[in-house]
Amino acid sequence: MSVNRTELVQAVAEKAGLSNAEADKALKAFQEVLVEKLAAGEDVTISGFLSVARAERAARTGVNPQTGEKLDIPAGHRVKLTAGSALKRAVQG
Repeated sequence: MSVNRTELVQAVAEKAGLSNAEADKALKAFQEVLVEKLAAGEDVTISGFLSVARAERAARTGVNPQTGEKLDIPAGHRVKLTAGSALKRAVQG
């Protein structure tokens, strides 16, 4: 089971005593800041909860599964998520 954005906004609003509109605005702001910081090459860390970092991905050779043709995949970036201690404990039960 997963939580969609609407359900997340409702849960945050309830926990924080906010309206759904205020919680949605806060979630959008968090998302914008996260994207801006990662695009600038900065890591975002919420102590004990989560770290999000932009990581380099090396160039590599891939294979087209339909044709078997080899192709060069250029270097790029990826997003690396690391769970903090509180999040790990919550998942472990």
